[in-house]
Amino acid sequence: MLLLFVILGGISYLLSAQCEVIEVLAAEGSQAVLPCKCSLFSSCSPVIIWRKANKGTVWKKQKNGLQYWGYSWLPTKNQRIQCPHSQFERGDYSLQINSVMEEDGGRYFCTLAKGDQVYENVVMLRIIKVTVSPSATVSENNVSISCNMTPWAYGASVQWMLNNNNFVSQTGIITNREMAGSIVREKATALLSGNWSCIVGYRGKEGRASATLALIGIIQPPKDNTKVYAAVGSAVTLPCVFSDLIPSVQRWEKLKPAFSGHLPNSFSQSSQPRLDNSATLREVAFEDEGTYRCSGTVDGRQLTRSMQLVVAKIDSSTLPHKQGSVTLTCLLTDTTEVTHYEWVHVVYDINGSQLVVFIQSGKTLQISKMSEAAQGEWICRFYGKEGMLGNITYHFPLMSGLCEHEASGLSYNNGAVIGFSCLLLVLLLVLFKTYKNHQRRKRIFPYPALETVIHTISNEQEKRQKNGEKMKRHFKEKNLAALN
Repeated sequence: MLLLFVILGGISYLLSAQCEVIEVLAAEGSQAVLPCKCSLFSSCSPVIIWRKANKGTVWKKQKNGLQYWGYSWLPTKNQRIQCPHSQFERGDYSLQINSVMEEDGGRYFCTLAKGDQVYENVVMLRIIKVTVSPSATVSENNVSISCNMTPWAYGASVQWMLNNNNFVSQTGIITNREMAGSIVREKATALLSGNWSCIVGYRGKEGRASATLALIGIIQPPKDNTKVYAAVGSAVTLPCVFSDLIPSVQRWEKLKPAFSGHLPNSFSQSSQPRLDNSATLREVAFEDEGTYRCSGTVDGRQLTRSMQLVVAKIDSSTLPHKQGSVTLTCLLTDTTEVTHYEWVHVVYDINGSQLVVFIQSGKTLQISKMSEAAQGEWICRFYGKEGMLGNITYHFPLMSGLCEHEASGLSYNNGAVIGFSCLLLVLLLVLFKTYKNHQRRKRIFPYPALETVIHTISNEQEKRQKNGEKMKRHFKEKNLAALN
């Protein structure tokens, strides 16, 4: 049988027409579809054989439906090849190869046989692979990114993309025909980290493969002199996040406005080295503004990142000629990134629902301090080119005039309440005493004689007590006279 197919394949060019030879370019690890389409056999069930040049049979299906796989393509838990039967009725006998590898590249033959008719389709599968060496490195170390295609097609074009943008090398791109590929050699920087894509074009077909270059070092903040905004009295986090390798030594210091290394009292950081070495200021003061720097030692090299803490506050002032109003001013220690300001007023209803009302744009705001509408939260928002940078809230207190007026009213009301309470208490005591006497008379009224007896006995007891006291005084005076 095998000899028959070899003979049939050898004379296929003489006995029948050929299907078109197709180039297929696929990235390593992706799915490759090797096309084989001939509508002549759509109404019948031909013998289908897929084989690879110099490697033998890949897959075949006999007329009775039995399927065979080549030894290196035997089905496993993850079956790599299949030929969807559902497409046969449309004359589509394409072969699907999942998770293609470099060694899968080469020439494939699709042979269809039915009676004395034989069709053969030739497909060239080329595997594109991008390799980054080393895949993760410290800034300023040498790095190479290579693009290979197996088998290589002489005359193929290569285009490099970095993070979906065309890449133009400063040192030049090397294309070596002997190595069958293209190589980029650069010094690793933050600008070169990310996704590298190699786009190969050949005979009207295009294939793409990608790999990632990771930069070991500080990834947050992404660049020096990043500004971090915070309001006075709030908490703020100064980011310092390392990638991949935990630094052996970590340190924070304050560089400006004075290079003293002195950190604010509310400054806290982790005592143990870790990837996220971000620091926190629990309560920001206006004088905490300035430039901070975090550093760490990775792979024998010291990496640093500086950032600027910008502090915001609201200053209130009263103009001499306008005693009934107050001016609020939004102040920042650095306004280089600020494009505009806006003021909003936050009030709460009886249900506790928040209502935010836009007031005006500008750095300053003037409001009446005698008005009840001035109470609540006044928020200054400041914006940059890319949106809101931060905000600061001012809680408006009751002013003196309003306080005195309300205080006097409150004092008068308190006096009236206290007087009324005392009067009510006296009335309650009188009523209580009257009620007790009434109850007492009510209990005694059925026994008037008993009340008389009790009264008589009580009077006699009082008389006896008085007579006893007189007798005692008499005997005492008599004894004193006898002693004299």
